[in-house]
Amino acid sequence: MFRRRVETTPDHDAFLDPDRAPEGPNTWQPYTWRQSQVIVDRLAAGLLSRGLRYEQRVAIASSTRLEWIFVDLAIACAAGATTTIYPNTAREEFDYILTDSGSVVLFAEDKGQLEKALGHDVLDSQLHTIVLIDADGVELNDRVISYRQLLDAGEAHLAEHPTAVDDAIASTSRDTLSTLIYTSGTTGTPKGVRLNHISWVYEGIATKHLDVIEHTDLQYLWLPLSHVFGKALIACQLEYGFTSAVDGRIDRIVDGLGEVRPTFMCGAPRIFEKVRGAVMTGSKGVKARIARWAFAVGRDAVPYLSKGQELPGRLALQHRLADRLVYSKLKEKLGGRIKFMISGSAKLSPQIQAWFFGAGIVIVEGYGSTETSAIACFDLPNPTLGTVGPPLPGIEFKIADDGEVLINGPIITPGYHNLPERTAEVLHDGWYATGDIGHLTDEGKLVITERKKDLFKTSGGKYVAPQKVEAAITANIPYISQAIAVGDGRKYCSALVVLDPQLLAKWAQKRGLEGLSYADLTQRSEIHASVEKQMEKANAKLERWETVKKFTILDHELTVENEGVTANMKIRRSIVTGKYQDLVDAMYPQED
Repeated sequence: MFRRRVETTPDHDAFLDPDRAPEGPNTWQPYTWRQSQVIVDRLAAGLLSRGLRYEQRVAIASSTRLEWIFVDLAIACAAGATTTIYPNTAREEFDYILTDSGSVVLFAEDKGQLEKALGHDVLDSQLHTIVLIDADGVELNDRVISYRQLLDAGEAHLAEHPTAVDDAIASTSRDTLSTLIYTSGTTGTPKGVRLNHISWVYEGIATKHLDVIEHTDLQYLWLPLSHVFGKALIACQLEYGFTSAVDGRIDRIVDGLGEVRPTFMCGAPRIFEKVRGAVMTGSKGVKARIARWAFAVGRDAVPYLSKGQELPGRLALQHRLADRLVYSKLKEKLGGRIKFMISGSAKLSPQIQAWFFGAGIVIVEGYGSTETSAIACFDLPNPTLGTVGPPLPGIEFKIADDGEVLINGPIITPGYHNLPERTAEVLHDGWYATGDIGHLTDEGKLVITERKKDLFKTSGGKYVAPQKVEAAITANIPYISQAIAVGDGRKYCSALVVLDPQLLAKWAQKRGLEGLSYADLTQRSEIHASVEKQMEKANAKLERWETVKKFTILDHELTVENEGVTANMKIRRSIVTGKYQDLVDAMYPQED
């Protein structure tokens, strides 16, 4: 796919790379597909010169940056297989992934990632090469080399063996192992999902059949490439041929969007929640009233816009005025050229989706998992709010008797690495059991309602889907960044919540409380009262038995370090509820 893309559009820009200036706007350097192949071939040849063999694993521990993509393509072109590691992975899990995968080469982004791999007897003998992308402050040797040194070694190897990379590519097939991606480990030790080359080839070709992106489009790519969604986007780019501006620095997303002015972007729900939260809390007085009016107009317009219908006269006039006063400014913040955005990796709140839709900004959902190479369906070109769309061409869905979604098709994993028993649990005659509960609409679009394993039952016999409750909380209370619904066996539903540090700091600044710590601010009575009042809005979106009767605000964020979230920021529900059992119990008086 990569070679064919280079042959088809050699001089078209493949990537834009920021100069990473610490202050002020970044300058973005373009790389054509032809230039990209030169770099990828040299890296691939460098790996071959270091003795990399067919299907041997090469790990990448780095944030999203252009070098990540070049390295991943080089591993494929050298007939190796990529093992992905989130850069914020804790040392113990980092060691486990490297050891379990059997990786023999590690690309480490910097000194911090390198240090995780040193001083481990098994890894010291297993990893014969460690390549530093940023080698500043690191003493290099025969085993620990720089990215530049690998490029130079590859250039020398190609001079002696001109067909080395071509020969390696020729040795691969659709069933060659391409990637080992470890699941987030929300319920225990991460599982290595084996994905062959056909998985990525299919993702590119199948999504192109939908004809929703042109080769002239520009993607803003910030998603973690360690995640299956990020990897799938690269496969799609190889088939479509569009350009990607690559920068994983989350704190620079807004700046980056303004600098490169992309036509589409993919993201996780929390990014869209944060954008909405910033807009809803970012103004006061007259401006705040205008914004509330504008988004109320947008809400009224959604039933028409979602069906492609013209707005009635008065509403049309109001919507045009709202666009001029409010929506246009939001669109400009996103670069001014966005055609659509795609949300994935977790369920997007229908309320958040409708909020953007009413402002003329289309966010659609996709659906899939690591085991399905990410994209099994997404809701373009004709989006229906609340669904994740129809299956991609060649993919089949069916709903089991208990409501679980089953998927069949070329993108399904051949199994878990070193875990045949776990493979047998989820793969049955080619069908993958997703663990999600859902149903198909009359139009054949999939609606996901809840996660099968997370459902809990109240003492009154009602089942509650915690994700639905949590989505209602984060969608209606901008100050809340994380929420964990609890209530298994209890009379009613309660929640542990975490406040957004940036929005909380703004709240404190407006009230002259800048000197207080995050922990102190979270426990102030004014904050609790404000959240309690806004919780009424969240509860209005829920069934009676789902409503949150009590909540507790944690005085710290849930992080990888305190085991509250996984490396890809999914909440470790069982660990969190167990760790804070005393706080949960306190929300249920003894008589309950």
